[in-house]
Amino acid sequence: MTPNEPEAYTLAAPVEPSALVYDSPHSGRYFPPEIATAATPQQLRWAEDAYVDQLLDGVVPLGVTVLAANWARAYLDLNRAVTDIDESLLDAPWPDPVFPTDKTRRGLGLIRRFVVPGVPIYQRPLRIDDVRERIARLHAPYHRRLAALLEESRRAHGVAWHVNWHSMKARGNAMTPDGPNAVRPDFVVSDGHGTTAAASFTLRIVETLRALGYQVALNDPYAGGAIVQQFGKPADGVHSVQIEINRRLYLDEAAVTTTAGFAALRRDLQTLTTTLLASS
Repeated sequence: MTPNEPEAYTLAAPVEPSALVYDSPHSGRYFPPEIATAATPQQLRWAEDAYVDQLLDGVVPLGVTVLAANWARAYLDLNRAVTDIDESLLDAPWPDPVFPTDKTRRGLGLIRRFVVPGVPIYQRPLRIDDVRERIARLHAPYHRRLAALLEESRRAHGVAWHVNWHSMKARGNAMTPDGPNAVRPDFVVSDGHGTTAAASFTLRIVETLRALGYQVALNDPYAGGAIVQQFGKPADGVHSVQIEINRRLYLDEAAVTTTAGFAALRRDLQTLTTTLLASS
């Protein structure tokens, strides 16, 4: 890692951490400029959950710890298992076990194939050693830190309430589970169909967002990615919920710039947080 490159993540911790931990694995922006890509720098940003980390920065003074990735999702997807690999992107067979999921089959694996349908990311196959370095430098530290934060919360408070934050396109496309032009709600709240968090925690999130005037879906079209599946263990006191924010609420998707809705959405996420803290 060169002096000009960021660390794997940024951690914002309050003076007195509560049992509530947020993370944002897809809001990172850094993509190494020396890597030749088929997509333009602007197009690469279409893959990120742009500004989700900034939407959450107002919750830290409330007592919430926020972990956010610094590197672009187009470079390495932290919300994937390290076995979720598309070997066709590599210059040789992957030497370790490979278990590609539907994400990889749609071009959205650990190493992403397309930014959006028809816009590939890479010009040439990737070297095995380079991919291994990405995992060691970015994926492993992020997951270790999140695991430590949740364990610290569980030990201090007897429970860890974890929200894994994302944003989603206003409409689906050929790479998404709901298909081309599917219209999305304002939020999708996911708990692996009741497996990654207590129903009361999930329901509190859904009801609070609906009370704020938003349209909210549960586990459709997203039921929770690798992070909530890995860390959400309600029987052990760790409750993980994934939240997808519709980008039309705050973002010009093509330009990747915030709109007038950003400030109001940021305030509403603080309100949601206050409600979760009061009942945790």
